[in-house]
Amino acid sequence: MNRVTTMNPTNPSPMARLWALGERAIAGLDALRPLAQLAARIYVGSVFFRSGLTKLRDWDSTLALFMDEYHVPLLNPTVAAFMGTGAELALPVLLVAGLFGRFAAAGLSVLNVVAVLSLMDVPDAALQGHVFWGSLLAALLLWGPGALSLDFFLWPRLRAALVPRSGASGR
Repeated sequence: MNRVTTMNPTNPSPMARLWALGERAIAGLDALRPLAQLAARIYVGSVFFRSGLTKLRDWDSTLALFMDEYHVPLLNPTVAAFMGTGAELALPVLLVAGLFGRFAAAGLSVLNVVAVLSLMDVPDAALQGHVFWGSLLAALLLWGPGALSLDFFLWPRLRAALVPRSGASGR
């Protein structure tokens, strides 16, 4: 004889209680998402910004690096050095502020990929760092800079100013 079990709301099964506990835990973690996005932006931004400062400190070594190690296709090494260093200094500021956050994450992703592809003999520890930074940047690209960003406050206002309401008549 088949016995059909039904859920008793007054006395839920252990599996139902475990499920409900998991849902509450996930909801609690979801509440931490803006802080996690802010932490990711600050961490990745600081890594790239410090790299840009290092390149500024010793410009001759930076030029040699772009001539010998970083072979950027279609760009003169001096131009590539200026552009790469400028991007390493400007994009992290945008990323940390959360202003054009996805644009900044995309630009830093390009720098990250170029660095990995340009350095053929990259040590495993350095490669793991680049993969980790790339994963954080990918998350910021997918989910945006979060509620603790300038984008969160500015984009709705900009959209409201530029896009007329759908209910408004154009006559």
